[in-house]
Amino acid sequence: MNSIKLDISKVYSFASEKSIVALKTKAEAANKALHDKSGKGNDFLGWVNLPSSITDAQLADIEATAHRLQSEIDVVVVIGIGGSYLGAKALVEAKSDTFAHLKGNSKAPFVLFAGQNIGEDYMSELLELLDQKRYGVVVISKSGTTTEPAIAFRILKEHLENKVGVDKAKELIVAVTDGSKGALRTLATQMGYKTYVIPDDVGGRFSVLTPVGLVPLAIGGIDIRQLVKGAADMENATQSQVAFENNLAAQYAATRYALYQGGKKIEILANYENKLHFLAEWWKQLYGESEGKDGLGIFPASVDLTADLHSMGQYIQEGERTLFETVLSVQKNKHHLTIPSDKANLDSLNFLTGKNIDYVNKMAELGTMLAHVDGGVPNIRIELPENNEYYLGQLLYFFEKACGISGYLLGVNPFDQPGVEAYKKNMFALLEKPGFEEETKKIKERL
Repeated sequence: MNSIKLDISKVYSFASEKSIVALKTKAEAANKALHDKSGKGNDFLGWVNLPSSITDAQLADIEATAHRLQSEIDVVVVIGIGGSYLGAKALVEAKSDTFAHLKGNSKAPFVLFAGQNIGEDYMSELLELLDQKRYGVVVISKSGTTTEPAIAFRILKEHLENKVGVDKAKELIVAVTDGSKGALRTLATQMGYKTYVIPDDVGGRFSVLTPVGLVPLAIGGIDIRQLVKGAADMENATQSQVAFENNLAAQYAATRYALYQGGKKIEILANYENKLHFLAEWWKQLYGESEGKDGLGIFPASVDLTADLHSMGQYIQEGERTLFETVLSVQKNKHHLTIPSDKANLDSLNFLTGKNIDYVNKMAELGTMLAHVDGGVPNIRIELPENNEYYLGQLLYFFEKACGISGYLLGVNPFDQPGVEAYKKNMFALLEKPGFEEETKKIKERL
């Protein structure tokens, strides 16, 4: 299998190779616990063997829905938040032509998102656009009552029904939700929406390879078969019986933990390909929500380089030495563009004449890595041979598997998120939601 590559050699002066290898037994035990479901949060381990369990029939059904909608709409609005949003957003941004909607040559509906915020201006401007477009909706929510997406769906459902009629709107709405219960499941059954099921044993931040991610991606023209194949190959390459020396996910998890033990509390995911910006956003939820509990965890942050070298570069180079970088690098680009010569050479760039833009980018990456390591910032490097669905599938599963192992190394349950409920309780009290009267009273006394 041609694969993504992991290079941890630039951390050895901060966490020795010996200290990382010393974690081999613990990392292998953590990986085994994921597969035999003997660890914390074992009710939510359906993602572990998910890629290899996805059938041709399941993919064909999703593709059929995608093809039907592609023939009828110009825009698809995906409604979701957190894990019901970030995976699809990451892959759409990674694989779509950045300017296709402006060029007017997109072969698939333009993918927009709603329900990922409570922005009144955002929603109003979206509705103004949709007034002029043929559009459909993919609403993603296990319960159907999560505030942000529920508000967005209520508004967009009404808008679409008013625009095309209730009967036609039914054909243009797809619901990805619980298999048997919840508000959205009830509505979808009543209205006759096409539906897909969110597995009970897969948490939101691990759900990108379920219909949560696959349905909107297929509608948006992403090759979901190659995505799943890449993930399945990485699943096989990181099985519990694969030795630590050959298991990229176990090595990454152990390296992160060794750095954490040495006082490196912040991990910066740095990408040198701007199309991967939202993959970093997906990664931040995956690791932040999985590890940040019980007073423990590495804080996940991200930067887009080289752009952020002109904003965050100073801190990374000379700020408090509590951080390390994991660098995402793409070996081969789809396009090739060279730098022309200029007779006047006022910008003094003629020394780059004939050089490929990506060559300059790669030299910036290498130079930055050396500077940061010299400045006390350990660097892990992950290389994708190409930015395509197959290698992105590998990368997604690699990060998921490493996250599960990392959580167990920390000693936390990487599959719950009790802290997420704190803000909701206060918000509902402030909104005076029925059933929160006592909380409302307490909140008002504090204000």
